[in-house]
Amino acid sequence: MAFDTTEVLENPLFPKMHAPSVSESCVVLLFIVGVTFGGGFATSALTMAEDGDDWYEGLEKPDWTPPNSVFGPVWAALYLLMSFAAFLVWRRGGFMKQALPLSLYTVQLVANFSWVFIYLEARDLLAAFIELCCLWVLIIITAILFGRVRKSAAFLLAPYIAWVAFAGSLNLELWLLNKDNEDSKKSS
Repeated sequence: MAFDTTEVLENPLFPKMHAPSVSESCVVLLFIVGVTFGGGFATSALTMAEDGDDWYEGLEKPDWTPPNSVFGPVWAALYLLMSFAAFLVWRRGGFMKQALPLSLYTVQLVANFSWVFIYLEARDLLAAFIELCCLWVLIIITAILFGRVRKSAAFLLAPYIAWVAFAGSLNLELWLLNKDNEDSKKSS
């Protein structure tokens, strides 16, 4: 006996779901992953200054700073989780029905990508910390909205929330350790 999805779609015990085709789902998933990863890669590529590594390496860092090799894999895993969370929300009604949570997802992505410019291009550690605090709030609001649509989508954002909190703590500590010589660091 085959499972009849129309029964679930019309059953009042289950929330109304968008029933996209497999090909539509694949296209949308690839789109969301592409925008999320593409924005991250593009932002990184645009901010890769020749002296950027020298500037960062020249900063005084707390003992608990992770090695540089950790950041890429962590962000890749987070982007994958974020993308899948957004996809799960999209599956519950599409872009039109889930306009608010998916729009906020996009806003927090822009804030995420903006931090890189503030941190690596402007080299303004205090402004980067303030921006990360705003990003953290946007992610929490996004998770709440995602959770109203599908709890698992909200849970998928939990590592992202934790990482941005950690990144904010690290960013603040970097500013505190380097604020006295921040102007000279910006020009180097």
